[in-house]
Amino acid sequence: MTSMRISRLAERSGVPATTLRFYEDKGLLPADRTPAGYRVYGEDALARLSFIDAAKHLGLPLEEIGELLRVREAGACRDVKADLRPRIAARLAEAEARTAELAAFTASLHGALAHLDALPDRAGRCDPECDFLAPPPEDGAPGRQEAERWRTAPVACSLTGEDVHERAARWREAVDGATRAEVPEGLRLTLPADRAVRVAELAAAEQRCCPFFDFRLHLDGPVLHLEVRAPAEGRTLLTDLFAPTP
Repeated sequence: MTSMRISRLAERSGVPATTLRFYEDKGLLPADRTPAGYRVYGEDALARLSFIDAAKHLGLPLEEIGELLRVREAGACRDVKADLRPRIAARLAEAEARTAELAAFTASLHGALAHLDALPDRAGRCDPECDFLAPPPEDGAPGRQEAERWRTAPVACSLTGEDVHERAARWREAVDGATRAEVPEGLRLTLPADRAVRVAELAAAEQRCCPFFDFRLHLDGPVLHLEVRAPAEGRTLLTDLFAPTP
């Protein structure tokens, strides 16, 4: 069997020699030794390094990669598949949770920016009336400014023509298949959590053109609850926008 020293393996794999030594210390890349003590590797080391690199790109820690390598060496291909699938599923769930958190944060920033733009440009010094950064409401209750904003905003949309139809089509796609339930003053739609980014972006855009809509996003494990409210005169528009796809 062809063997190569660490410098040659580093050259062929693109993995620095220091990393190869580290992998050996972690039990991921075993090496034989020459009588003089030099590390030598077989051709299988390249495939092993490729497997390690692919697993790292999926976010798997080195400890789990080591476990997978042992299954790969001792078991059938189906065993590797069976062992790998739940690990990838777990990383996917973590990534979706982080994505949903980022989407909620993005929506908060959009709301803060819209609130800032709506405030008048005053020539005097700042005082409590400026309220540039309204603190979040306590105990999950809507704050006074937030409640007043959507309840007292004019029931009118600034979009016209094709923009209206395009926005409605995007909403229909985003909430397709949602479970719907009536809530006081509005509607609750329950969706898969992986739609959180799309829904948050649409909600932020919708409030810029239709500030009479009130959106609440709540992540509950694998699902996202979207609550949409509107004052009484805007309830028909809300129902039409979020009606189930025929």
